[in-house]
Amino acid sequence: MTLPVRFPSLAGLSELPWFGLEDGALKLTDRSIGPVIDAHTHVALAYVRPQSVDMDRRSEVQHYLPSCCPIDLDVYANRNFGEGDLARMKRDLTLMSVTSRGMRATHTSANLMAEMDDIGITHSVLLPIDFPVLSDNAGVALKEAPRSNDKLLAFGSVHPWTSKVGDVLDGQVRRGARGIKLHPNIQSFRPDAKSAMRLYGLAAEQRIPVILHCGPVGIEPALGRYLTQVRHYERPIQENPHTTFILAHAGALQLDQALALQQKYKNVYLETSSQSVSGVKKLIENGDPSRIVHGSDWPFYPQGMALARTLIATEGHPEIRSRVLYRNAASLLGIEA
Repeated sequence: MTLPVRFPSLAGLSELPWFGLEDGALKLTDRSIGPVIDAHTHVALAYVRPQSVDMDRRSEVQHYLPSCCPIDLDVYANRNFGEGDLARMKRDLTLMSVTSRGMRATHTSANLMAEMDDIGITHSVLLPIDFPVLSDNAGVALKEAPRSNDKLLAFGSVHPWTSKVGDVLDGQVRRGARGIKLHPNIQSFRPDAKSAMRLYGLAAEQRIPVILHCGPVGIEPALGRYLTQVRHYERPIQENPHTTFILAHAGALQLDQALALQQKYKNVYLETSSQSVSGVKKLIENGDPSRIVHGSDWPFYPQGMALARTLIATEGHPEIRSRVLYRNAASLLGIEA
């Protein structure tokens, strides 16, 4: 049976055999699916001023990709955005980041956990992104995770230019960070910069993985597009064989280059958020399925959209599905089966 990949809206995913609608909301109805770890989520990020969004607030989530928009699961996810959607997203991520208003006001821990319950996600990994000064998104994530009854897991975030970087990383690990998140585009560094290379070594000493935004996505500034070219990631991977690298978005628009790194180096995992159904199938068929993890990039996209894509890509392969949706990430993050 050929499964559809194009839908008139998020609710249209109920055409797939695993989902249904309840009061107009998409729900996972096939509870044989799972458990599921979403290895790539965010709550509202704050810069310059302290976090002012109420993480306990429940409301209707405003994903950056509106739920009413047509969805094509077989293109890179941001190709589903309209021009107006992109403009609203960029404003919310920049000008609104010093406020508690806008779409970001709905990007709370409470809303994330409610969506997890709807879609059958057992654990979500919070990925903060910090600057050397004037932000503490890692602190917010590390505060929220213990309040979630083990549903949320927090990574830390240490900018490579941070003063006393080793002490900061050690402090985050002591507070429960399961890994560290780095974003060369937003944080404006090249993955093979000297300061970043030192941080990868420290992560190996702490025995935690590093998840790196990897690859150009086509909607970032020219500098960000240059910094995230997959060719800049090979030297860090090669020279830090004891560091586990998770390449977020599996190289984005340079999937083939990221896949080649996974084929060449045993310390490379690929994370699937934003990739197309065809892209995820290519990773599974040509890469090592034991080093692929599932992610959604919530709140940019609904968790149901990402889960539908992975379920379609793994249809007929239950062992690989179990690995990608849960077992690989559980092993990396120290989650007991």
